[in-house]
Amino acid sequence: MFFEDFEAGQVFTTQGRTITETDVVLFAGWSWDTNPPHTDAESMRESRFGERIAHGMLGISVALGLASRLGVFEDSSIALLGIDDWRFTGPVRIGDTVRCGVEIVGARLTSRGDAGILDRRFELRNQRDEVLQHGRIGLMVARRPASPADAPTS
Repeated sequence: MFFEDFEAGQVFTTQGRTITETDVVLFAGWSWDTNPPHTDAESMRESRFGERIAHGMLGISVALGLASRLGVFEDSSIALLGIDDWRFTGPVRIGDTVRCGVEIVGARLTSRGDAGILDRRFELRNQRDEVLQHGRIGLMVARRPASPADAPTS
């Protein structure tokens, strides 16, 4: 899809993905975030969560990956513009199957007019349909290429 195919109000829902212990362990390793909520099962038994939880940034990463798997942004994606007003409203637990809803809340041309900006609202939900994370992620996308029939003739 290209800029011209998007409009405010469109909603796309991804497939589900189960968060595994391996996901959390690997994320802790490559991010260097080894805080106890993610790595210390014993201390977390007595915590408010009762168990280890996934990193918040792992949740954002999974949300972006799931959105990528939709295939609707792949042909036209130019640049991620920012993550705004992101909120962590519930823990992502090991064993949760999450999915992501992506709503187009705005679409406008860039000042140069050669690309478009999509304002997208993301919601990461678990298998109980609880919203665990949400926020906005802007994306610059390409306009539809001109067809040969649209080319000027000499």
